Amino acid sequence: MPGNGLWRTKSIEQSIKDTDEPETRLRRNLSAWDLTVFGVAVVIGAGIFTLTARTAGDYAGPSVSLAFVFAAIACGLAALCYAEFASTVPVAGSAYTFSYATFGEFMAWVIGWDLVLELAVGAAAVAKGWSVYLETVLGYLFGDGAKTTFSIGGLDVDWGALLLVVVLATVLAVGTKLSSRVSMVITAVKVLIVLFVIVLGIFYIKGANYSPFIPPAADSGSGESGVNQSLFSLIAGGANSSFGAFGLLAGASLVFFAFIGFDIVATTAEETKNPQRAVPRGIFGSLAIVTVLYVAVSLVVVGMVPYTDLATKAGDGSHKTLATAFSANGVDWAANVISVGALAGLTTVVMVLMLGQVRVLFAMSRDGLLPRKLARTGRNGTPARATLLVGALVAVAATFFPADKLEEMVNVGTLFAFVLVSAGVLVLRRTHPDLPRAFRVPWVPVIPVLAILACLWLMLNLTVLTWLRFAAWMVLGVVIYFAYGRRHSLLGQRMSQDQVG
Repeated sequence: MPGNGLWRTKSIEQSIKDTDEPETRLRRNLSAWDLTVFGVAVVIGAGIFTLTARTAGDYAGPSVSLAFVFAAIACGLAALCYAEFASTVPVAGSAYTFSYATFGEFMAWVIGWDLVLELAVGAAAVAKGWSVYLETVLGYLFGDGAKTTFSIGGLDVDWGALLLVVVLATVLAVGTKLSSRVSMVITAVKVLIVLFVIVLGIFYIKGANYSPFIPPAADSGSGESGVNQSLFSLIAGGANSSFGAFGLLAGASLVFFAFIGFDIVATTAEETKNPQRAVPRGIFGSLAIVTVLYVAVSLVVVGMVPYTDLATKAGDGSHKTLATAFSANGVDWAANVISVGALAGLTTVVMVLMLGQVRVLFAMSRDGLLPRKLARTGRNGTPARATLLVGALVAVAATFFPADKLEEMVNVGTLFAFVLVSAGVLVLRRTHPDLPRAFRVPWVPVIPVLAILACLWLMLNLTVLTWLRFAAWMVLGVVIYFAYGRRHSLLGQRMSQDQVG
C-alpha cells in the first residue's frame, strides 16, 4: 500500500479482495447484453430529445451534426481508456476506484465527489424534464388543465418528478437484474421512436435549410456573451459563442451531455459475470449505436425547419425539441408520439444515472470515506441503504429545485472524470506493467493523451459561469473530505496499524 497521507493508493489486489466481503458483496448476474442495454438506456434520453434542437438553434445551426461527431470522438477516445481500466479492475465505483489505484486517496475522493455532479445532479435534472413531458402527455389525455406541479406556501412542488424517483429507487433496491429487464423494454420503445423520427422526418427535409451549414458568428450585440459565453471564446477574444467556429465548438461541448452514460457501464463491472469481456463490449456497443442515431436525427431535424426556428424563445426562455420540427411541418400527431417516446426515454435515463450514483456511493462507503453502513448489501445483493439515500437526495432535488443550467454542470464533471481515467491508464501501465489486461488501449501513450486533450478542449468550450460553479462544488467536496473522509479511511487505518506493528 504505497504512499502516505493524501496520496496513499489502494492496491489493485486489495480492491479486488474487498469485493468478496460477505456484508458488501454484490451479485454477479449481468451479461454484455445487459451492459449494452444500460448504456443505450441512459445515453438515448434527454440529449437526443431536447439538446439537438436547442444546440442547432442557439449555437451551431445545421452543423449540429458535426458537433455530435466531435463529442463522439472525445467519448470514443475516453471509452478505450475506460474499457482497459474496467476490464483490469472489475470493481464497483468506475473512475473513483480507478483513481484510488493510480493517483491516491485524495484524488479518488475528488473524482468520487465529482461523479455526484454527473450522476445525482444529472438524475435530478432529467427527472424534471420527465415531469415536463408527463405534463404534456396528460394534457393530451385530460386537457390543458393537467399539471405535474403545485405550490404550497410559495414553494413549487413537482409531484411528477417525485413519483418517478420513488418508483425507480424501489426497482433498483429490488435488484440490478430487474433494472436491466425494465431498461430493455423501455429502451426498445424509445429506439423505435428515434427510428420513427428519422424515417418520417426524411420526407420533410428541405435542402435549403442546410445552408449556411456553419452560420456566421453572431454580432457582439447578440448571442451568449460574458459569463454565459464559452471560456475558450472569452480567452480567444471572441465577442460571443453563438454560431461560427466558436458556436460549433460550444455546441460540441453542450451535446456531450447527450453521450453521458457509457461510463456508467463501468460502474457495474463488479456485478458482471465475465467483466473482462462484457464491459468493453458494453461500452463500445452502446457508444456506437447512439452515435449513429444522434447524427442521423440531427441531420433530419435541421433539414426539416430553418435553424433559426429552433432558437430559444427570448421572452420566456423556453427550449425547442424534436417535436417542434414536426409541429412546424403540420405533423402534430407525430409530435405527440415523440412526446410519449421522450417520456419513456427519460425514464431509463434517470434509473441508470441513479444506478451509477449508488455504485459510486457504495464503493466510497466500503472504503470508509463515507459511512460504512451504506455499503451493506441486502438479501437481493444490492446496497439497499445507499439506494434509499440516493433516491431521497435525488427526489428532494427534483421535487423542489429548478433544473436550469444543470446540463453544463454535469458535462464539466464528467469531462474531468474522463481526463483522470485517461491519465490513469498511463500511470497504471508504468506502475503495474505486468498486470493482466483483458483489453488494452492501442497506441499508448498516443490514445490516452489524445483523450485528455479532447476532453480538456471540450471543457474549455463550456461557459465561464459553469467553471465558477464547478470550482465552488469542488471546494465543498474538499472540506467534506478533510472533515470526515480522511479520518475514517480504511486504507489509512490499515497503514497506521502496519506502522504500529
